[in-house]
Amino acid sequence: MNYNQFCPIAKAAEILGERWTILILRELLMGGRRFSTLQRGLGDISPALLTKRLKQLEEQNMVIRRRIPGQKGFEYFPTEACESLLPVLFALGEWGIIWAKNTILDQDFDVEFLMLYLERSIDREKIKGQETIIKFRFSDLEEQRDWWLVVSPEKSEVCIKDPGKDIDVYFNCTVQTLSDIWMGDRTYRDAIKNGDLMMDGDPSLTRTVTTWLRPGVFANSPREIVHSESPSLGAL
Repeated sequence: MNYNQFCPIAKAAEILGERWTILILRELLMGGRRFSTLQRGLGDISPALLTKRLKQLEEQNMVIRRRIPGQKGFEYFPTEACESLLPVLFALGEWGIIWAKNTILDQDFDVEFLMLYLERSIDREKIKGQETIIKFRFSDLEEQRDWWLVVSPEKSEVCIKDPGKDIDVYFNCTVQTLSDIWMGDRTYRDAIKNGDLMMDGDPSLTRTVTTWLRPGVFANSPREIVHSESPSLGAL
């Protein structure tokens, strides 16, 4: 991919403009290190295409690949060049909230993607005890309605099969409702008041859900246009 221009926007687009590339970088910057974890956050990408994109990013000094000691496979780490894109991707996401939100379709509310990010959003230090079981029932799904998060001091893990243990917190809602809450478009109080969310369980956890289940990074981002002076392209 070559635009044959010395413009820095064109040169950046040569690295970032391929399909899936920006989302792969998002997953790396959110902590994804193994191939399978990257796949979880990317959904429909084929293994062959993900392998190809990772190789390209390695060649472009965006990714470092390291063999997993004593195991098969590799881990992938962002380089300094990749890490410096974090504010760029955040700004792109804030732009999307205002200018691309109307393009969201019902099919975009993907439960696997939501659960991955809920897994990452658990603040384990705020949950006391050796193990906490959180159950989610998504009333809008015809298959695989029930999902679980098993939280220990060491890790949080999504389960699609009943772990067979007592439930500490129970959520009942649609995928969109919980997505909107996590994104910051709704509050728990509003969803419960309007009958869109039922949350039950240990009061010490249900009352403090906003402390141990952190919202997404765009929860406090503007939802309306904020006018500010910005450089013209002629000044770049």
